[in-house]
Amino acid sequence: MKWNVGTKISAGFGITLAIFVIVGTVSYRSVTKQTEAAAWVAHTREVQNQLTELLTSLQDAETGQRGYVITGIESYLAPYTDGTARAEQLRRHLAQLVGDNGRQQARVDTLASLIADKFAELQQVIDVRRARDFGAAQAIVLTDRGKKSMDTIRTVLRDMNLEEEELLKTRASMAQADAREAKMTIVLGTLAALILAGLAGLIITRDIAGPLRNLTGLAERITSGDLSSGVTVSERGDEVGALTRAFERMTRFLRTMAGAAEQIAAGDLRTTLQPQSPEDVLGNAFVRMTDNLRRQIGGVVEGAAVLGAAATEIVASTAQLASGATESAAAVSETTTTVEEIRQTSQLANQKAKAVADSAQKAVQISHTGRKSTEDVAAGMGRIRTQMEAIAESMMRLSEQTQTIGQIIATVEDLAAQSNLLAVNAAIEAAKAGEHGKGFGVVAQEVKSLAEQSRQATDRVRTILSDIQKATTAAVMATEQGGKAVEAGGKQTEMAGQSIAALAGSVTEAAQAAMQIAASSQQQLVGMDQVAGAMENIKQASSQNVASAKELETAARNLSDLGQRLKQLVESYRV
Repeated sequence: MKWNVGTKISAGFGITLAIFVIVGTVSYRSVTKQTEAAAWVAHTREVQNQLTELLTSLQDAETGQRGYVITGIESYLAPYTDGTARAEQLRRHLAQLVGDNGRQQARVDTLASLIADKFAELQQVIDVRRARDFGAAQAIVLTDRGKKSMDTIRTVLRDMNLEEEELLKTRASMAQADAREAKMTIVLGTLAALILAGLAGLIITRDIAGPLRNLTGLAERITSGDLSSGVTVSERGDEVGALTRAFERMTRFLRTMAGAAEQIAAGDLRTTLQPQSPEDVLGNAFVRMTDNLRRQIGGVVEGAAVLGAAATEIVASTAQLASGATESAAAVSETTTTVEEIRQTSQLANQKAKAVADSAQKAVQISHTGRKSTEDVAAGMGRIRTQMEAIAESMMRLSEQTQTIGQIIATVEDLAAQSNLLAVNAAIEAAKAGEHGKGFGVVAQEVKSLAEQSRQATDRVRTILSDIQKATTAAVMATEQGGKAVEAGGKQTEMAGQSIAALAGSVTEAAQAAMQIAASSQQQLVGMDQVAGAMENIKQASSQNVASAKELETAARNLSDLGQRLKQLVESYRV
């Protein structure tokens, strides 16, 4: 059976992989067993710990009971209470842990009855100690019932502990055996895999790497262009043999291609090459290249003749073009000078237009300031008019109040007259009363004196009030005249504001017109700059055209010479 390279490599690595799979499986099973053994060891340790704690709890309960029996103090029963509760919990947990072992489960059941009897004996002694005296409780203790029960419990616990020790030894030995088995399997399997991998590598190197190294050297020589080396054809049926035969066909084809290329390089285009297949990209491309070269060389021969005639005509045309370009350059130079003069004139006009626009803008600002001032004056006149009206109203109210004061003064005069008359009547009555009316007469005299003072004060007030009324009348008249004057001033201010507003509008229009003129002048200046730049560009272009025309004449002459040389060159090819 002939194996190819892929089958050989796959077989070598497949055997090695199978060995590693076997080693991994055995290692996994060993690790699994080790994990289970460790779990059982931990289980055994937990059972032993539970047994120890259970015995400790029973001893604590017994210690607490004895302390109470001796002292009769209730606080000594704390270890007993804690021990009984903890012992029951430990027993139940222990029953769960040994549920998979029938013998241990039977011992746990025995422990349940023994612990119950022990707690009953302890409770009986405690009850007797509480109900009777120390002697009765001591007598029960001396019956050795509690000691025998405790010894039996210790025996059961010891048997269970021994059972767990045996299980621990058995599981440890099994774990060690599994570990030794896994270790041997891993060592032997790894050695076998390494040996097989080495053999597979050696076989592959000798059977595949050697021939591939030879073919690689041949490919390097072919890459550098050396086609002199031959290829020894192999009769192998695998990929290496097929690759060797393919290299031999490729080398033979490349030699054929090289020979055809040498004929083409010698100028002989009559060579023919047969592609190896329709998919032969290089061969088909070489055939198309040869055909294209034949057609192109034929076209070049015809084009060389046409090129020679056209070059002669181009030389004559370029001579005329150079003469016309020189004349155009002179005309453009004169036009550029004229445009520069016009541009300077436009620039001066633009500066003057800007000065006029600035003056008009200042006039607009002054007119706006005057208009604002007139508006402020008109507003002040309005405020003065309002104040004058308020003053007039105040003076009118003052006049009305002076009239009210006059009425009050008249009333006071009436009161003074009546008081004087009352004082006379009182004096008469006091005189009639004789000695008893002296005090009343003094009062009458005082009232008469007050009435006289009131009359005199009233006269003075009337005089002052008359002066106030005269001054008020004069103030009212002055206020009315001031109001009229303010009103006239407001009208004049309004007329002045309208005049200034009209003036501001005219100045604004003038300023806008000046700004438009300046903008138009600026645009004209920009346009002249553009025209000047364009004329300068035209001047440069004309100069370049003159130079280009001369270069074109030189190029045309060179092209004519090239056409002659090309004609001589293509005549060397044989089509």
